[in-house]
Amino acid sequence: MDDEYDCIVLGTGLKESILSGLMSSVAKKKVLHMDRNAYYGGESASLNLEQLYKKFRGEEKPPASLGQSRQYCVDLCPKFLMACGDLVKVLLQTQVTLYLEFQSVAGSFVYRDKKLHQVPSTAQQALSSGLMGMFQKRRFKNFIAWVNNYDANDAKTHSGLDLAKKTSNEVYDYWKLEESTKVFTGHAVALYLDDSYLQRPAIEMVEKCKLYAYSVSRYGNSPYIYPKWGLGMLPEGFSRRCAVFGGIYMLNVEDKDNFVEGIVYDDDGKVCGVKSEGKVAKCKQVIADPSYFLNTDKIKSDGQVARCICILSHPIEETKNVDGCQVIFPASSVGRKNDIYVSMVSYVHNVAPDGKYIAVVSTNVETKEPERELDVAMKFLGKVDEKFFWVTNCYRPVNDPAKDNCFITSSYDATSHFTTCTSEVLKMYKLLTGTDVDLSGSAEPEDLQP
Repeated sequence: MDDEYDCIVLGTGLKESILSGLMSSVAKKKVLHMDRNAYYGGESASLNLEQLYKKFRGEEKPPASLGQSRQYCVDLCPKFLMACGDLVKVLLQTQVTLYLEFQSVAGSFVYRDKKLHQVPSTAQQALSSGLMGMFQKRRFKNFIAWVNNYDANDAKTHSGLDLAKKTSNEVYDYWKLEESTKVFTGHAVALYLDDSYLQRPAIEMVEKCKLYAYSVSRYGNSPYIYPKWGLGMLPEGFSRRCAVFGGIYMLNVEDKDNFVEGIVYDDDGKVCGVKSEGKVAKCKQVIADPSYFLNTDKIKSDGQVARCICILSHPIEETKNVDGCQVIFPASSVGRKNDIYVSMVSYVHNVAPDGKYIAVVSTNVETKEPERELDVAMKFLGKVDEKFFWVTNCYRPVNDPAKDNCFITSSYDATSHFTTCTSEVLKMYKLLTGTDVDLSGSAEPEDLQP
């Protein structure tokens, strides 16, 4: 504890664990990783049934009808990985895949007109989709075929469209896409959180759609994959990788309230250490989740997220009874400002006993009755064996890391995918080291085999 480190990481949430793994294995920094809890993951932990009941029900014991506690790995903030996306490339680059097994997620769906529809990503799926009328199907088919064929370096594939100058909305209009088609394309394929992207250059939207379609083509009916035994395996895997490269860990301390007594700064206001249990570990940089900076001027409240974990004995019927899926309820389709997300995994992913399913519904809170905000999605789950609802306060950093060397992550958002999380981690690594993470490698299914 009295030693000096290049970087001290506070919290073993996924973002912090990815950064500690990168700082240790890629940047070759000396890292001390600290967490007041006995388990990895923080807000992104995976809990067994007894831990879940203890967190939400205190001393109440889970009923025998739900099965054995140790067979559950329930994510507090479930998220799926885009199969060929940047987070998978980070996993491969750091070789964290040595500690993990992945399972494809069977389906990707979107809500429209009181029904759930599979998200089309190929020309063939577009023609059979119930999301569109006959003429719109053909137009969307042409749009998807063009997107999948688009090559930034080959003008012949551009159809005369300069995507650096044309907005996403202008490109949609060129292909004569209706407003409802724009909605599911932007929110369920490109995975935007709002519609501000419509007025930005279209190149990003097209690349996001290409990634979605390519991931589907490599893995089946969905672009997503998920770690067996729960999301908690990811922070544990990155932490193990950090330890292999000399990272030091302090977890599960007895005096949790005094685990981190304070961040120590020099006369210039730059961090120079972390005080814990009466001792100071010196460092040049601190990475931390927002909980370590509560009641300071370095973070700001950023709303709330409502989540409801549901244990089921059946799949979601309108998803064609798949064993795992994501469902997105676009805000404009349900009269809201924010999308609603549903992620469902099951015994197939080794997170529940045979025949059991775990569905989590989440959204940003907009009213004083947050649980009711989830109703439109909850009704699609059918009979629920048990549910755990809670609201999380969210925070985002407002400090300047260049001035204080404090690199604070934001709270986990309501999305059921890692798009925003991965983007934040990559930007923070660039701020920490001045270099980008190498994402030049491929992310093919065979690359993930142990």
